[in-house]
Amino acid sequence: MSAGLLTALDGGVLRLTLSRVAQRNALDSALYDALSDAIGNAADNTDIRVILITGDGGCFTAGNDLRDFQAERPSGDSPAIRFLRTIAATPVPVIAAVEGFAIGIGVTMLLHCDAVFAAENTVMQLPFVSLGLCPEGGSSLLLPQRVGAMRANDWLMSARRFDGTEAAQAGLITAATPSGETLQAAEHMARLWATQPRDALRLTKHMLKRDAQAAVDKTLQYEATQFAARLKTDEAQAAFKAFFTKKAKA
Repeated sequence: MSAGLLTALDGGVLRLTLSRVAQRNALDSALYDALSDAIGNAADNTDIRVILITGDGGCFTAGNDLRDFQAERPSGDSPAIRFLRTIAATPVPVIAAVEGFAIGIGVTMLLHCDAVFAAENTVMQLPFVSLGLCPEGGSSLLLPQRVGAMRANDWLMSARRFDGTEAAQAGLITAATPSGETLQAAEHMARLWATQPRDALRLTKHMLKRDAQAAVDKTLQYEATQFAARLKTDEAQAAFKAFFTKKAKA
């Protein structure tokens, strides 16, 4: 285990389990870095055919750890942006198994996965606007492509919650499963893919994504610039203060 990340390699499938259970697997800088390293290193490991990402304790991730998120950082890509660039560019097929909560980047990272299984009752949310922020993770480009402009407008602008069933109906994910069965479904697909010739599998992924990659890279950079600027606004700071005040009273 490293920085809240459990890793296991079996049968060509590298399982990455987010494990900060007390924080609902919220992503902090250390966990982002651990994920980036694991996914980046997988590209050169001939024993790894597929990456499977899941969460510990019946939860995928509550999104960014907001306290860590507000910390002052040196110039250059933040750990979150580094992770997004890494998962967007990896040649290794990525599958996600989602239960409990998938908030913020817990949803946007799914846009870079090649298959996603979520429990029907999974709570999903893109709360950026409600926090005084803006879309991230390539979602301003990829989400309307995946689910249509009107659904993307709804999810991003209202910041409302939706469940795994709605996500499946909209085409955001591969399938919604009964609660407790997502990992089994994801592992079944991962093991099937892992039996395929490695180079042919990676080439197929590359061919499916090649025309979009430049636009994704450009969007990640644009969103990161806007997001960093929004973090410093009075709107965002007021939203964070309200969030932490409400959390302290809970």
